[in-house]
Amino acid sequence: MRTRPGLPSRQQILDFIAQSEQPAGKREIAKAFGLSAQDKIALKALLKDMSDEGLIDSAPGRAFHKMGGLPKVTVLRIAGVEGDTVWAVPERWEAEGLPVPRLRVRERAKQPALGPGDRILARTEEAGKGWIAHPMKRLARGEEQVLGVLHEEGGRLFLQGVEKKDRRSFPVLDRGDAEPGDLVLAEKTGRPPRIGVKVSERLGDPFAPRSFSMIAIHRHGIPNVFSPELLAEAERVAQLPLGDEREDLRHIPIVAIDPVDARDHDDAVWAAPDDDPANEGGFRAIVAIADVSFYVRPGSLLDKEARKRGNSVYFPDRVVPMLPEILSADVCSLKEGVDRAALVCHLRIGKDGELRDWRFTRAVVRIAANIAYEDAQAAVDAAARDETCDAVPADLVSSTLLPLWACWRALNAARDKRSPLDLDLPERRIVLDEKGRILSVAPRERLDAHKLIEDFMIAANVAAAKALEKKKAPVMYRIHEPPSREKLVALKDYLKTFDIAFALGQVMQPRTFNHILGLLGEHEAREEIMQQVLRSQTQAYYGPQNAGHFGLALGSYAHFTSPIRRYADLIVHRSLVSAYKLGPGELSGEDAGAMERVGQMISGLERRAMEAERETVDRYVAAYLSAHVGEVMEARITGVASFGFFATVDGVGGDGLVPARDLGREYFRFDEASQRLVGDETGESYAMGQRLELRLAEANPVTGALRFELPDGKGSGSGPGKAPRDDGRRPAPPRVLKRRGRPANIRHQGKKRR
Repeated sequence: MRTRPGLPSRQQILDFIAQSEQPAGKREIAKAFGLSAQDKIALKALLKDMSDEGLIDSAPGRAFHKMGGLPKVTVLRIAGVEGDTVWAVPERWEAEGLPVPRLRVRERAKQPALGPGDRILARTEEAGKGWIAHPMKRLARGEEQVLGVLHEEGGRLFLQGVEKKDRRSFPVLDRGDAEPGDLVLAEKTGRPPRIGVKVSERLGDPFAPRSFSMIAIHRHGIPNVFSPELLAEAERVAQLPLGDEREDLRHIPIVAIDPVDARDHDDAVWAAPDDDPANEGGFRAIVAIADVSFYVRPGSLLDKEARKRGNSVYFPDRVVPMLPEILSADVCSLKEGVDRAALVCHLRIGKDGELRDWRFTRAVVRIAANIAYEDAQAAVDAAARDETCDAVPADLVSSTLLPLWACWRALNAARDKRSPLDLDLPERRIVLDEKGRILSVAPRERLDAHKLIEDFMIAANVAAAKALEKKKAPVMYRIHEPPSREKLVALKDYLKTFDIAFALGQVMQPRTFNHILGLLGEHEAREEIMQQVLRSQTQAYYGPQNAGHFGLALGSYAHFTSPIRRYADLIVHRSLVSAYKLGPGELSGEDAGAMERVGQMISGLERRAMEAERETVDRYVAAYLSAHVGEVMEARITGVASFGFFATVDGVGGDGLVPARDLGREYFRFDEASQRLVGDETGESYAMGQRLELRLAEANPVTGALRFELPDGKGSGSGPGKAPRDDGRRPAPPRVLKRRGRPANIRHQGKKRR
């Protein structure tokens, strides 16, 4: 349908490109909008501007596509074959920072089978949250790299991939200087079924300390080395004088409360009763955040690298920082007793915990103390008993900690009234020795100190979003949309198996889910039901169009409190600097116009980090359990499918598969609604949340894969559909390191991705 003549807007062009069934070049755009000859000249200039702004990119044949998307027709490389499914990736991918998309290839009948390394010209189609490729023509063959470990078998050398789904080994055609046992990068060559590899790079011992995180870094393409030029720039900006225009807050005893092993300190807090009669019973509070925007200016090498990384990535043995250590761990880090540049959020909080007012300034602060969560909690608890605590000076307890706790109780009351999504799922902390080996997998204790910092950070994040809205300035929102109807229908079917009613016609709010969890009490399946509720939620992302934060039950929410480790926060800081006219480091016009694209990019990079962190934890847990192969362990079923069920070791974590074929001669049918496998003959079932004894058959530290089997004679279990065990033993606490579909969070408590 032709639109009214006249030059279209940028958004209209983007919409047309996205909706067009055919490649959309300048000619197609001009025709669709009925442009005159004069308009076509202006269109050419507009398209160039949009390309320069990063809104669109050109595809072969001078067609355009949305930046960060895929051309309608493009060259793809076959990356792998899983069963009957062929996967491909773009041969060229220039959307810097965005994860490379994988496309499911719909092969044409009577055409030769495609194998890894094959190249095709294909028409692409976005379907739901994924992509489909329709092959048009097979092209000259290319190559693909694979990360794996070399092993010798029968006098021949093979490569085993590091991914869990890599079930087969590839013969090594050229080993280079690599030896059996080495971790290597190799190129696949040949055609199915005769595919081999040539080693292109030797990476070393996969079991050496720190190798598990290096596998994830290589596999996901996470930048982990700063160039000499960038490090030199970091050294230069680290010497910048703080200037005389800053608000001087060095006399206020602001404290930073962090994990005992924190690698950086980007936030600090202070509160006191408000002496303003208009806010009787309320509080004044300060949330001081490292002023990263003062050091990392738009367009600099530091800025480009930070955007490329998107965020810091936290592994059990290391952090891959977004910024060089001289900034992230030193000059920008809010350390005790030294002057530091801060962007400060001044808050007025009512006695009911509601935000009354806020303002933002650049300041110089001198942190009174860096206090561990446990020490802060111990000091406050001791004060409540009229005792002293050696971990924190008594004067700091009375001047800062006790007023902070009083203010937090008001914030916490407001949080309870708002009723955000309350999924009290446990977290685990991996403890390593000096050689990088696992000493223990311990649960993280959830203290009031953690909740305090989290609530102060949320208050500052809300204030930042609302302040920018009031100033009509660009906002990079942290968006969490309500669950989709499709997921809610699946949740309803699941809850029905527990006789829990869940009406789909109601207005969905976080308190709706909280009410369901409240009905459970100490139900043995409580944790698994919480997992299902979590899986029904959408994934949070960044963007300039506000859609609220469903999980936190907030209408406006941005990330402001961690600019050392998140690029989204740095953008918010720059916008605040611009809006409040606070000096250098303002948001550039170019960045203000590219918020949508940058939001998509950093959301993708966040997902990449989460996957890398989760996979690394899997590898550490598999290494920890590898010494216990053959032992029978207490486990809990965490996922059920038609081909078997997944289980995790109580108290340790790590998911492993029990294939349905190993459950005996009886045929088991999968009941999707109740998430259980049911035997045709005996009615024996295996269901989500069920506890049972399993034998650990395999633990592969390189892939992170576990495999379980039923112990001899079939161990009996307890849980939905089974009688409870009564053998005099208490099962291990129902806590795990991670669940399928939810990344383990092994970073700072109180600083979760919200």
